[in-house]
Amino acid sequence: MKRSIPRSLVSKATNPDTPKEHVAGSEGRTEPGDAVSTPFKGAGSAWKSGALAQSQAAVERSRSELCSDILHGRHEISLTQDQISDPMGTDRRQDWMSQDAFRSLVSSIATNGQDTPILVWPEDPDWTPDSLDPTNVAGVPFVMLTGRRRLAAASELGIPLRAILAPPDARHAENSTFEMLFLRFRENEERENLSPFERLVSIGEMYETLASGEKRLTAVAFAKKIGVHESLVSRARAVFAAQEQILNAFKNVYDMSFRDLQGALASLESVSKPKAKPRAKPRKLTVKRKVGHRNLSVTSVDGNLSIKVAGMPIDQERLEKLGDLVASYLSGETPDKTTG
Repeated sequence: MKRSIPRSLVSKATNPDTPKEHVAGSEGRTEPGDAVSTPFKGAGSAWKSGALAQSQAAVERSRSELCSDILHGRHEISLTQDQISDPMGTDRRQDWMSQDAFRSLVSSIATNGQDTPILVWPEDPDWTPDSLDPTNVAGVPFVMLTGRRRLAAASELGIPLRAILAPPDARHAENSTFEMLFLRFRENEERENLSPFERLVSIGEMYETLASGEKRLTAVAFAKKIGVHESLVSRARAVFAAQEQILNAFKNVYDMSFRDLQGALASLESVSKPKAKPRAKPRKLTVKRKVGHRNLSVTSVDGNLSIKVAGMPIDQERLEKLGDLVASYLSGETPDKTTG
């Protein structure tokens, strides 16, 4: 006959601290409420508690990493048009929304969606995502950096925008306005060539913005900072300063080459530069007299008096007397004593 090990012994072996009175009944059976299952139940609770703690920590770590990814432009967010302001405006031609390139973009986004996210900054430089729901940015205002055509297309189509944040180091820079202009310029340089006029205006605007915060900004240092040749800087400043005049004076501004723009600037300078008034010709007064058979000529030109007599030898003494005579006459005929 097969014999089995009593459960009371198993319980006692697995839990030696179990009181004897709770191990087995009078007939070798375990009593109700014995401790046979206690160690297994306790281990299960501990495992569940540890697993929940690890899961919670993983969730919190994931949310923290997601917040960091959003702030550093590594994770997209979804924005509505009314969340985005555009204090800088575009550096492109004023009629860009009527151009074929923009109409093609609207059609492409309507068919295929927005391929490239726009670049923005939070209006509040100290803003951080909600730690419990990082991707929920409803109602948070943002500032447009790049992607104005995509924003306009999405507004026309009535769809939300895919967006990423620009790096926070640029956002907290001393001259954040320059950083915004530079980000706009760099994207336009990389994605679609600017016309010479648009490019020079954009470079000139960046220079003036940066120069307003620096005492001495050289063309060489500025050109190196934005990655252009230094010869462009002076032309860019001139075009930026005269952009309204150029737009008003020439109909084909956006088709002009750099050489054409140089000529346009020269023509505007020649027109705007006031012509110097010709200097009035000095008035010449002459009086002639006969002294014997000689001619005496006294001339006054622009305040200078001269006396001329041909063939009149005169010594020092007589010349001094003549000088005294003229001086005596003039002292009595000074402008403040003349009448009439």
